[in-house]
Amino acid sequence: MEHCIVKNVALGENMKKREKNIPEFAITHAGKFHADDVFCAALLTYLNPNIQIKRVFELPEEYEGIAFDIGNGLYDHHQKNSRVRENGIPYAAFGLLWETYGTEIMKPEDAARFDEYFIQPLDLADNTGEIHPIANLISLFNPDWDSDLTGDEAFEEAKTFALQILEKNFNHIQSICHAEAIVQKAIQESDQNIIVLNPPVPWKRWVIGTEIEFVVFSSERGGFYAQAVKNLETGKLKCEFPDQWRGKTAKELQSITGLKTITFCHNGGYLLMAETLEDAKQACRIAQQQKSLD
Repeated sequence: MEHCIVKNVALGENMKKREKNIPEFAITHAGKFHADDVFCAALLTYLNPNIQIKRVFELPEEYEGIAFDIGNGLYDHHQKNSRVRENGIPYAAFGLLWETYGTEIMKPEDAARFDEYFIQPLDLADNTGEIHPIANLISLFNPDWDSDLTGDEAFEEAKTFALQILEKNFNHIQSICHAEAIVQKAIQESDQNIIVLNPPVPWKRWVIGTEIEFVVFSSERGGFYAQAVKNLETGKLKCEFPDQWRGKTAKELQSITGLKTITFCHNGGYLLMAETLEDAKQACRIAQQQKSLD
């Protein structure tokens, strides 16, 4: 199975660091910080926890390394005619840095999706002053006038916070990718357009639009759920559980269906529960047979 996230693979391995061009040193601006430069620092620290990041008011003339949000270089956006995405959202330093290093962490399509839903709103806030909750939180890390913290100490606190946010997002994306692999395998092994997911994982984005009619998965309460799948175009269920099952007691359901462990059928006809996997699957087959007779 291909992992979407290359989590810390290169860390501590100098050869791989050189191969992936992960820097050992970087510079950003001193003074008040924002989400833009803080998340840049967090991203580089994720890739290399030993990176040294120096904050300065002016970029040294002879400096040729990584500089972000300062110096009018590759990862700055304050110069005239700075880059704008095709959708009209201007790049800030975080988006520019992600463009280079995002695919060191995840597959290109996932990196593009992360840019769209997470980075672009932050870039927009940095460039326009538009309100963004995470950007507002980061700004609170700047030391107050009577604080004992130095600007660099406060920046480190903000970077640690931003790094936790990135790690949570990356772990979530990795989890989704793992779920996709499980679901795709289940689809390949499906029987009568019924798939079984064990363990239960998110499935709708990969199942809706296929020929699959029912998804069976284990319940935290014990037993198994069977859920009907909607038609992508109409939004209606492809195959519903029979009307005479809906809202009945466990005893009534067992009498009607002949399935000894069936315990619940939702009034909407889309969800059913049984104590055994076989009864959950068999309920789906009976529903399919009923549909074919209607």
